[in-house]
Amino acid sequence: MAEEFMPPIVRAAGLTKQVFTGAAALTILHDVSLEVSRGEALAILGASGSGKTTLLALLAGLDVPTSGTVHIEGIDLFALDEDGRARLRRDRVGFVFQSFQLLPALSALENVMLPLELAGKPDARERAADWLARVGLGPRLTHYPRQLSGGEQQRVAVARAFAADPQLLFADEPTGNLDSATGEEIISLMFELNRVARTTLLLVTHDEVLAQRCSRRIGLVAGRLTNDERR
Repeated sequence: MAEEFMPPIVRAAGLTKQVFTGAAALTILHDVSLEVSRGEALAILGASGSGKTTLLALLAGLDVPTSGTVHIEGIDLFALDEDGRARLRRDRVGFVFQSFQLLPALSALENVMLPLELAGKPDARERAADWLARVGLGPRLTHYPRQLSGGEQQRVAVARAFAADPQLLFADEPTGNLDSATGEEIISLMFELNRVARTTLLLVTHDEVLAQRCSRRIGLVAGRLTNDERR
């Protein structure tokens, strides 16, 4: 019997992003094309200013390219309007950001519950509490971000990302605001949860050691893909 073909979960073709300052155009990304397989852990590696965060934003539909296409699970992101892209992210995508992106007026539990409630999950409270317990914050459910350390805030962000069972997880420099020991704890936690949940991981980083933990690494220099390596 022929092996069943599994289409890529993400397919990008000809992505170019330009911004204009007066009459001058600055090209941040140049004709980037790539495919990401289901379950893959992909590191997008590059120095500051290389375009890697812009690429991640385009792949997630958080920004719109000057030209090119992105398909997630066969859906053309930029054929959707902004509300359609937001619904797709809500239903299929999780995010972990360098700056945590927690709402200061909400407790840890409420920060994790919020996207679940917006998605209409009837078990939002139970699911949020369960994921906070998985990341070691069971005793800290009612604490607010200002009462949590940086590592604890990032654990809340990781719990929030995984609680909705995303098919895709986008992580943008997730250890950038953490000390090395705490960063290592967060990365180990994220990869373990990723393995258990079988979520596809796209990770932006400038850290070669962190990139080596991924099954595949692509490099960006001045907005152009320079290499594509698999373990």
